[in-house]
Amino acid sequence: MLAALILICASSGIKETIITDCNKSGVWKILLLDPFTTKLLSTCCKMSDLMAEKITIVEDLYKIREPVPEMKAIYFMTPTSKSVDAFISDFKTKAKYKAAYVYFTDYCSDDLFNKMKLYCAKHIRVCKELNISFMPQEAQVFTCDNPEAFYSIYSPHSSDKRKTLETLAEQLVTLCATLDEYPGVRYKRDGNMENAKTLAEMVDTRLARHYELDDSGKKKTQAQLLIVERGFDPVSPILHELTYQAMAYDLTPIKNDIYTYKSKDVHRSGCGRIKTVHLQLAEDCMKAFSDNVEKICKAEQDLAVGSDADGMKVKDPMRTLLPVLLHPYSKYDKIRAVLLYIFSLNGTTDENLSKLIQHVKIEDEREFIQNWKELGVPIITSSFSISRKVPRRDHSQEERYNLSRWIPVIKDVMENTRFPACALKSHPSWSLLHSARQKHKPSSQDERRSGSRLIIFIIGGIAYSEMRSAYEVTQAVKSCEVIIGSSHILTPTGLLDDIKALSKRPMESFSIEERSNA
Repeated sequence: MLAALILICASSGIKETIITDCNKSGVWKILLLDPFTTKLLSTCCKMSDLMAEKITIVEDLYKIREPVPEMKAIYFMTPTSKSVDAFISDFKTKAKYKAAYVYFTDYCSDDLFNKMKLYCAKHIRVCKELNISFMPQEAQVFTCDNPEAFYSIYSPHSSDKRKTLETLAEQLVTLCATLDEYPGVRYKRDGNMENAKTLAEMVDTRLARHYELDDSGKKKTQAQLLIVERGFDPVSPILHELTYQAMAYDLTPIKNDIYTYKSKDVHRSGCGRIKTVHLQLAEDCMKAFSDNVEKICKAEQDLAVGSDADGMKVKDPMRTLLPVLLHPYSKYDKIRAVLLYIFSLNGTTDENLSKLIQHVKIEDEREFIQNWKELGVPIITSSFSISRKVPRRDHSQEERYNLSRWIPVIKDVMENTRFPACALKSHPSWSLLHSARQKHKPSSQDERRSGSRLIIFIIGGIAYSEMRSAYEVTQAVKSCEVIIGSSHILTPTGLLDDIKALSKRPMESFSIEERSNA
């Protein structure tokens, strides 16, 4: 089974390179990390693990540090100009450390490599590229740790869309390399949205180049990499999800994965305090649920599913929405309900949208709703509108809680591609890329390989319900392992804020952020 596969592959890759090289010298060393590698390493090991490998100090590459000329330094960093410049500054004038062992998460460009060689060649003992530029979030979930990609890809004012897609493509290649897969790459055709196609082509080209340079004769495996855009399912990320993890991030003030609370028992420590934390978090979730969420969930589910808990079709979605608008729910809760209403109709009239915006009192913040069009989601209907309703599997016989009847669209995709080597070949809405560089054709023995791996990448963020679907399908379909990822993990209010920001120019976004931090 897949148990902790991504975490194991990433940690073993780090251990077999960085740690092995450390052990050869047998002396204590300093470890220098940038923000991305700090997060990456924290998912794979603890400080005690590093201490056992003779790493005595871990420091921030970007901060001012005191020189320790008698010690060797390990640099684990992303191959960016900022990281390379910080490294060079440690050795350019007077060396801060005895020697440098340099490890990049990904391919380092010739320009950056030559720049390092020019100033620091005599100090570098090792320089390696690890091909681990993704974040192993959970056992079957990964991210590219890049929430800014949402604006870069979907804002009409973005100037770096292609560069962002290229970065995501490189990260996806390192994921495939870490998993030892050479997948077929498919993308979801979705109207006039070309991002999935562009990213798929970039990944396919880079995969071919990677395995060509690797010189391992790697053949295409049975794995499939499916790329979809966030607009493919706008419903899942804005619904109130009632699992513990999703509720915690949606209903409590968790920031940067940190939950702040006032302890009622300061004398507890260790495991006792960690139960205390979860009890307090569960209490906060249940309070929010009892106060507001329970009442609004029924309306949300009826609008999303298109029928009530008894299976009766919702004939007039406005009758379902109206009680939500009249109740003193929060602004964000009302916006979420209005969006579900619009999605259920595949768009609404300009006149009706104006009335809805007045009801929610967001006349000056219409972007919360209107900017969904940048994701290819119809908000205003017209005589030229084409229905985007995605055909769904029949889930009516499945046992579901009344307030959790909605099933993410991506789960249908997972279940329909349980044999991904052949299931989508003739499907009209999916396209398979054939790399011009592909030299090897799978043999009959490769085709008979038992089991297969399905990797799904959602451009523009992933919802907790979609993450859960990967585990559910893997458990139900023993012959297929599902891995799912995106640029980042979404929360409903965070997504709405990102949607609103799409119409702002980059300088405006920067100024607002600066003011909020001041």
